[in-house]
Amino acid sequence: MPESPEVTAAEIARLAGVGRAAVSNWRRRHTDFPRPAGGTETSPTFRLDQVEQWLRAQGKLAELPLLERVWQQLETLRDPSGPAVAPLVTAGSLLLLLHRDPSVRTELAEQPDTRLATALPKALRRTVGALLGPDAAAALGLPLIAGATHLDLARLLARLTAESAPAAAYEQLLTRYAEANPRLQQPIPAETAALLAALAGAPGEDRTVLDPACGTGGVLLAAAPAARSGQDADPGLAGVALLRLALAAPADRPGPLPVDVRAGDALRADAFPGLAADAVLCRPPYNERDWGHDQLQYDSRWPGGVVPPRGESELAWVLHCLAHTRPGGTAVLLLPPTVASRRAGRRVRAELVRSGALRAVVALPAGVAPPYGVPLHVWVLRGPVPGDDFRHVLLLDAAADGGRERIDRAALRQDVLTAWQAFDEAARTGGPLPADRPGRGRAVPALDLLDDETDLTPARHLPALPAEAAPDALTGLRDRLAAELARLADLDAALPALAATGAAAPPQVGIGELARSGALEVHSSGQGAPPAPAAAPRCSPTRTCRPPPRRAPPPTPPTP
Repeated sequence: MPESPEVTAAEIARLAGVGRAAVSNWRRRHTDFPRPAGGTETSPTFRLDQVEQWLRAQGKLAELPLLERVWQQLETLRDPSGPAVAPLVTAGSLLLLLHRDPSVRTELAEQPDTRLATALPKALRRTVGALLGPDAAAALGLPLIAGATHLDLARLLARLTAESAPAAAYEQLLTRYAEANPRLQQPIPAETAALLAALAGAPGEDRTVLDPACGTGGVLLAAAPAARSGQDADPGLAGVALLRLALAAPADRPGPLPVDVRAGDALRADAFPGLAADAVLCRPPYNERDWGHDQLQYDSRWPGGVVPPRGESELAWVLHCLAHTRPGGTAVLLLPPTVASRRAGRRVRAELVRSGALRAVVALPAGVAPPYGVPLHVWVLRGPVPGDDFRHVLLLDAAADGGRERIDRAALRQDVLTAWQAFDEAARTGGPLPADRPGRGRAVPALDLLDDETDLTPARHLPALPAEAAPDALTGLRDRLAAELARLADLDAALPALAATGAAAPPQVGIGELARSGALEVHSSGQGAPPAPAAAPRCSPTRTCRPPPRRAPPPTPPTP
């Protein structure tokens, strides 16, 4: 581990409250700016203590924010070759101890390190074991002895919890983690997680909820109060989810808490075989090729023996969630829109529609959840009940309300829940189905969907808007386009003007030269390059044109 936390140029800019370009200028203009301590030539890192000292000497930093100091301490604990989320498990267990036993703050301030080195890990294991079970301490990887870095982190967290509740402090650290690791799977926003939980039914302490791909546990957190179980292939994320759920429980609630999150790949190694939950909520991994297709050919989770194709990992997760849903229970999944229409998944979709398991497909606007540029779909499924012959699917299109900055989340939630609850009430009681909403929603008979494609994209099956509504729709589209153009104009005005310089244009290198030097590999797809065109006749001003010489065909080998 590094002797001192290291920070990037972007993090230095965050500390000083400036843009990243200002840090680059400081490095060029000030010879006493700290030298890089690690990283790469294009993305160097600097020792935090040296950077902090330099910023303070320049009058650019009064005091390092406490949250930033905690984060840098976590970076000190992180193993460069290990997962970035691992230190968050340590921080979460310390916050859970502070949440359940506030007197630990006093001990951290008064007791010497020699005593705390063994006393703090014992207290952690005792608290975690009482709340989460005897195996939780080992699953979280809690240390047997606390080193100086762990003790410094514990004292910083004690100061942080004096400003905000432990659960809120942990959420701040998770937000900081998501900002520092944008390439990893980003968490679902709280509003979207709450929508998924609401579609699964009213919460209650007597309900059971499962998320087989829980990530950091945002959807399970939204399903409270309930007995919640989760699983994730990443042990670190599973530990974070478990600690988030424990921190959300009241400090005076006795253990063990009704939460259980385990590590493992739910498709290949299901941690909860035989569990039939009241609600299954899931945002599964997208576009996985290696999900276990070859090993799971004869799995009992595939209805009618219809195995999801190798390229349809999302449908494998749909069937897994349905297998864990009790009869009459609800499964809600957040999926990419292509799952509704890819030809390879037609047989699985048709089986879900034919059996009555699929009850609704809702097209959400782009921006409700990562990836934010894609209008994701919500699938709602019902655990099959013997004798239930209801065969309709609610198709609701809210994708036109897109734009991450323009979404009225409260109105979207109300619209989706109202449409689903009216449809679900009709399905449960045998009452009349809700009326069609042109351009918005419709209850479609299953037979209308069972064609050669079984395309479940809502927009393909909705009645068109009446002629009198077309001008209003066109006006709305024009207003949205005008708003986008105005926003782009504002962004263009904010860009700095480029000053004309007399510098020569940078040298250019052709693709052929890059390929010859080995800096570029050229790969051809398909059946190979097309045949070269026939050479043109060779001519000259003083000679008669002659066709190019023809090569003789290779001799035919003699027949034995």
